[in-house]
Amino acid sequence: MLARYKRSGEGESPWFGPHADRIKTWLGLEPNIMVMLVTFLILGMGEELWTRFIPKYLEFLGASVWVIALYGTLKDLIDAVYQYPGGWLADRLGRRSALVLFTVLAIIGYTVYLFSTSWEWMLFGTIFVMAWSSLTLPAVFAIIGDNLPQTHRAIGFGVQSGLKRIPIVLGPVIGGLLITTLGFSLGIKAGLVITILLAVAALFLVRRFYSESSPKPDTTTSFTGIWRSLDVRLKRLLVADSLARWAEGIPKVFIILYFIDSLKGDAFQFGWLTGIQQLTAILIYIPIAKLSDKVNRKPFVLLTFSFFALFPLTLVTAQELIWVVVAFIISGLREIGEPARKAYIVDLAPETARGRVVGMYYLIRGLAVFPASLVGGWLWAIDVRLPFYTAFVVGVVACIFYGVSSSKEK
Repeated sequence: MLARYKRSGEGESPWFGPHADRIKTWLGLEPNIMVMLVTFLILGMGEELWTRFIPKYLEFLGASVWVIALYGTLKDLIDAVYQYPGGWLADRLGRRSALVLFTVLAIIGYTVYLFSTSWEWMLFGTIFVMAWSSLTLPAVFAIIGDNLPQTHRAIGFGVQSGLKRIPIVLGPVIGGLLITTLGFSLGIKAGLVITILLAVAALFLVRRFYSESSPKPDTTTSFTGIWRSLDVRLKRLLVADSLARWAEGIPKVFIILYFIDSLKGDAFQFGWLTGIQQLTAILIYIPIAKLSDKVNRKPFVLLTFSFFALFPLTLVTAQELIWVVVAFIISGLREIGEPARKAYIVDLAPETARGRVVGMYYLIRGLAVFPASLVGGWLWAIDVRLPFYTAFVVGVVACIFYGVSSSKEK
């Protein structure tokens, strides 16, 4: 498989020529990787047409504030719980069959959303809708691990992460236009119809063009066996990563409230600040990912954890808009080591259990970080600045732990 990757530059594409072939090789754009990237781009664009408007749509259907909060909590819980089953299915069924299954489940969810006449049905549909964003994550790791050698995995994750953010930038704008033009309910439904059509196209793409090449999995290893076999370096990374996500999660849902209520900003300013954040992340992914493929991955991971600590401190101490802009740039820089971290996880995962190892990692991290927003709410009730200062302290602890523990590694 990897030998095939190394030979990929021997022939020249009749469509693009030798220069394009070299660029594709440099970016790790193997055929299966390209199928995965296009699939995620298509479905990501579809979901971003409406997903950020669902809380308001629930309100439109008669949901109370507590029901909307339940929706957010349900999404977080499902996102955590789905990780290991997603990895198990990716190993057991193979990557292509797993992607097909997850897409079909998501289409069921989109259809339930489309025909929902009450918020109860929307909550039920969420169980299926989350299949795409959550069940597929371990499969993505496994596909990159299967198709790229160790020296090209970070760039593979960098390209995937960068493309993933294109729908985040464009989708809500198009979705907002649909809602403005057609009305809230009809606009949401139009977005869902478009998403279903895009999902069917993605289904065809995976079935037609993805070439199954994953190694035969070891299906005899149990959940506890997978945990016992985890590399100690991966366990240390998991602890530090969980702490860093607490630093992110404690103030996360209160950022917009703090910006508008305490800093006296407005929704338009928050929108373009979010755009700056996403653009920063997109610009750094590929060059930093390529660099981390050539040198040690751990310094980039440590740098990411450092920005997780710096963002809440920079925001809460900002007195002028320019410093708020700096804070959101730092927020984008939190992604600087994400391709390296993901590649490091794949590097340390056994070839025959990649999906399950990744699934276990994200399951444990998700469950560990699950209460962070509740703690943030408790701190917010005491003092609106307290969640940000607490997040900074937790982020510093994550940096110290990872810096000290990784220094002992060979």
